[in-house]
Amino acid sequence: MSAVDPHVSRPLVTDEEIRTRLRDAGLRVTVGRVAVYSHLLNAHGPLRHGDLVDALDHLHLDQATVYRNLMDLTGAGLVVRTDLGDHTWRFEARGLEHSDGPHPHFVCTVCGDVKCLDEVRVSFTGHDGEVHDFGRPNLQVQLRGTCDACT
Repeated sequence: MSAVDPHVSRPLVTDEEIRTRLRDAGLRVTVGRVAVYSHLLNAHGPLRHGDLVDALDHLHLDQATVYRNLMDLTGAGLVVRTDLGDHTWRFEARGLEHSDGPHPHFVCTVCGDVKCLDEVRVSFTGHDGEVHDFGRPNLQVQLRGTCDACT
């Protein structure tokens, strides 16, 4: 059973669960890969490569190792790589930690901070006139504005 940390918006995933997910995806289990994936699973929003390099500095992982792990995790379908309009790739764990899969993001136009809007459900009316849930894998919804810290 996963623990709940009050500072993290979703349940923590154990290292053993992470190792199992990596193996099931056909990836070797390495210290760096577990660390990168674990950090993404417990993040409050999408992270840039540099954010992960800084956060995992204590493990002495170089930039290339973190990047290779991000590409491997993305290729295995465990992580999603997204450009939120600023030409910077951000990475987040795919759907496993979000209750309903794809979700919109809030992007601060001042500081560039990005937050997941897990609680927000988006639907749209298709060309057939039917209301559809926001669940298409390549569909992205973003809200832009000024965050509370920048107001």
